[in-house]
Amino acid sequence: MRIGIVTDEISPDIREAFSLGVSWGIRDFEFRTSNSGRVPFISDEDVQVLLSSKRDFGATITALSPGTFKIPVDDKAAVERDLTEVLPAAIKLAHRLNVRLVITFGFLRSVGQEESEFGQVVQILKKAANLAEGEGITLALENEPGFWADSGRKTAKLLAAVNSKYLQANWDPANALGVENYPYPVGYEALKRWIVNIHVKDAMKDSTLSCVPVGQGKINWEGQLRALVKDGKLEHATIETHCLPLIEKSKLNVETLKRMLKKIQQEQSKQVTVA
Repeated sequence: MRIGIVTDEISPDIREAFSLGVSWGIRDFEFRTSNSGRVPFISDEDVQVLLSSKRDFGATITALSPGTFKIPVDDKAAVERDLTEVLPAAIKLAHRLNVRLVITFGFLRSVGQEESEFGQVVQILKKAANLAEGEGITLALENEPGFWADSGRKTAKLLAAVNSKYLQANWDPANALGVENYPYPVGYEALKRWIVNIHVKDAMKDSTLSCVPVGQGKINWEGQLRALVKDGKLEHATIETHCLPLIEKSKLNVETLKRMLKKIQQEQSKQVTVA
């Protein structure tokens, strides 16, 4: 399994993010924001920098994250904007950058919000999935605290209801922390059939307040990575550091993941030898 990283978890300067990432042995980069804004509303200059960085560093952009549907489902104007402006523009940029995965979210859920609104969430996500299907793009629904898709199990429930191969899962175990007691293995097992991307960060209580370097929090990352490798789910795992200072902590996370993956590989080699 390769290691990837979100560029702005190194630097909002695209060129610097690619340069440092490559120096750490990374070739897979997810893109979210730069100095000019968030996908898809970045400057054309930054688009050109992305294209030249891909070429110059021999790198791949694995996913774009425009932040769609980080809104209440009953905000009709915001929903319409995300469906008709933001998501289409993100897909257009994805084509330009030769990216096939766009990350989305599962709508803010207010305390006490009626379960009946689950149906509205499903219908809007179906529209998004249909749009993606027409463009040959896969959407990856990211779980996040305070959303209808927050835990592994609730995200799985949404994806099962939408029932489209063009809406899959971006699994973030740390984002499930505090929502479900055991993001791994419980959340992972519920969601794994849909997982097409994973974000790697760690936290002590929940990811909005207390992110720490990987291996220093509550997520069993060795176990989660071992399961991903065993299940053959993914070709890469994407670091999303979320703790400061970014460059220092991101580099530390890369080193930690390399160490964990090397250990898992050695375990597999011993099993093969014994067999």
